[in-house]
Amino acid sequence: MRAVSAMLLPLLLAASAGAQEVEIADNPIAEIVQETEIDGGMASYYGNELAGNRTANGERFDPSQLTAAHRTLPFGSMVRVTNMSTGDSVVVRINDRGPFAHGRVIDISHAAAREIGMHRSGTARVALALIDED
Repeated sequence: MRAVSAMLLPLLLAASAGAQEVEIADNPIAEIVQETEIDGGMASYYGNELAGNRTANGERFDPSQLTAAHRTLPFGSMVRVTNMSTGDSVVVRINDRGPFAHGRVIDISHAAAREIGMHRSGTARVALALIDED
């Protein structure tokens, strides 16, 4: 995953705010994924103490799933979250509203935080890209 992240990060950073096509190199089918950079900022993650609570879309929160809360994106949206300090990224599904902490743009699950190396610090500066399902 780090190799893919290392290849994608320069593409994400070099691209304008418009859509871009990214080829996933380690995928044997080598599908083309359309991503649109949407915003970035500080991310935090949900602790395990919220496990089982209902999310805004009605499902139960499971910290082992790759999910996230965003203030405005539609439920079910798939978003690539890239840790700017490590280059690691993870794709999460939006299933909740938030974050409500000042200065935060997204709250991700504990599993997603582990994937991008922010589970110890609790927060990280991230870039977000909406994955188009076309």
